[in-house]
Amino acid sequence: MANQVETSLTEELLPLLQQERYVTLATVDYETAGPNVNAISWVFAPHREAIRFAVDNRSRIVENIRQQPKVTLTLVGNGSTYSVAGSAKILSEKMEGVPLKLALVEIQVEEVRDVMFYGSRISQEPKYEKTYDKEAADKLDRQVLEAVRTL
Repeated sequence: MANQVETSLTEELLPLLQQERYVTLATVDYETAGPNVNAISWVFAPHREAIRFAVDNRSRIVENIRQQPKVTLTLVGNGSTYSVAGSAKILSEKMEGVPLKLALVEIQVEEVRDVMFYGSRISQEPKYEKTYDKEAADKLDRQVLEAVRTL
């Protein structure tokens, strides 16, 4: 996909965003108008044109999107790094069926670019582990991802 701009997720990228995954999200900071980058993991792409994610509804991400909906999500996978730009919309301030106060946000995908530097390939994707109670983390992950999927 190098040097190519797509207007939706490719068939190779869609399944990568249909499971919990480490990604970064760049928003425009509502106070400084500068970039604000956060790591998030509760993401789900219901189809090639949209990506949903859940974040604490007190997160700076939520207010940033209220003020300026343009965002960029960065995804590492499929041997490369991808930039997914679009407009975000807060679908719900408080997700139903989830014990935490999470906002549900959806990005309408406008542009997908392979942004990996020339002549290289990702040989190992980022991995992370939850540092709190594994059983509680697994239960919460299931609840959040089910709520994100079923809207």
